[in-house]
Amino acid sequence: MSDNATGTVRLHRVLRAPAERVYRAFLDPDALVKWLPPHGFTCKVHRMDARVGGGHTMSFTNFGTGSSHSFGGTYVELVPNELIRYTDRFDDPGLPGEMQVTVTLKQGIAGTELHIVQEGIPAAIPVEFCYLGWQESLALLANVVEPEIPDDA
Repeated sequence: MSDNATGTVRLHRVLRAPAERVYRAFLDPDALVKWLPPHGFTCKVHRMDARVGGGHTMSFTNFGTGSSHSFGGTYVELVPNELIRYTDRFDDPGLPGEMQVTVTLKQGIAGTELHIVQEGIPAAIPVEFCYLGWQESLALLANVVEPEIPDDA
């Protein structure tokens, strides 16, 4: 599941929301700051150009300590409502290498089946921390995409 210097995490969820809404939540900066940072962190999206060849830059800040780490990458493949592939690289030289993230969406009867594979996690970051962080983020993602709230409510 991992090579000698990097780690990989794989996650699977079913969200009670249409694939279009889940897809949009990965590419909308306002949505990302609400669901992507794990518990105890805030997020700032500094730049987002959500197209193939475009990129993103963001940072997570530990709310308790105020320390933050920034990262960014490039969108490699985008298939609306089905697939998002992008790279991520930490600005910290102590966390070298490039990560690849593949998000696959499949519309089903009960909602959207979501698969995430994050590869190339720097050796300095325990894979369990990444997995736990993704689990926390995906619980928050459900809070963003699952509610059906009419505009005239």
